[in-house]
Amino acid sequence: MGSELAELKEQVSLLRKELSRVSDEAEVRKVHFKYGYYLDKCLYNEVVDMYADHPDTYVEFLGSRYRGKEGVKRLYNGRFQQAFVNGRNGPVRGFLLDHIMMQDIVDVDPSGTHAWCRMRALMQAGTHMSVKDIHPRGHVQWWEGGLYENEYIKENGVWKLFRYRYFPFWHAEYEKGWSLTKENYVPWPTKTYPEDPLGPDEIIEQKMLWPDTRVVPFHYPHPVTGKQTADDDLRAPLFGKDASTAEAPLTLALPEGQSRPGAGKTWVNEGSVRVLPDLVQNT
Repeated sequence: MGSELAELKEQVSLLRKELSRVSDEAEVRKVHFKYGYYLDKCLYNEVVDMYADHPDTYVEFLGSRYRGKEGVKRLYNGRFQQAFVNGRNGPVRGFLLDHIMMQDIVDVDPSGTHAWCRMRALMQAGTHMSVKDIHPRGHVQWWEGGLYENEYIKENGVWKLFRYRYFPFWHAEYEKGWSLTKENYVPWPTKTYPEDPLGPDEIIEQKMLWPDTRVVPFHYPHPVTGKQTADDDLRAPLFGKDASTAEAPLTLALPEGQSRPGAGKTWVNEGSVRVLPDLVQNT
């Protein structure tokens, strides 16, 4: 009887952990979806509040990083809010900026305080013809497709965006499609803060826009083989050319001054490794 009771307690403990993990995964997914709904309507104050207060918080976007909560504010309350809605918090009539979030893969570590999410975004954006003489973008409509490889942390019991990496993969004007999109459709930042009052804290080397088709690295190994995708397979050479002729693979490397105390540790759930050992955050 004693052994049966001990076994039952162990099963309850395992179920409790599994329930907590599944619940945390659902919460992380909801955090990102809620972020997307705020972003759609240019509610940038609410967007900024979705981010962690941790000093290592950052946004990686278009070959640059906005570091810390102040950097995050500079991107959303500065660059986006000023350009899209003239500084107000909320939408302006005739401006569309819908982000469809999908194909989410969420992994939460055993501590229940750190998570990864890979997700796809499809954006529909533009202005209505009735505001073409009022809005600074004139009369435009475009598509954007991108990928997130984000990290989240639980602060004071609440899941928040932590290390945000968004790779806009392609852009297309509605009338012409993506095959005629000009290269560097969105100009890369060239100046940092404070030289540019709304600029990033640092310019980074890795940049990707269509027709560049490199793979955004996966935070997880292959679910069947357990192997990490080879660096050369993440590159995108011209047709018929060797991978060595292509640009270097993209990475999920941390900025200078940040670290992963748990790097090299392996944690398994449901019989498979959930996050690449080099990317494990907690010990």
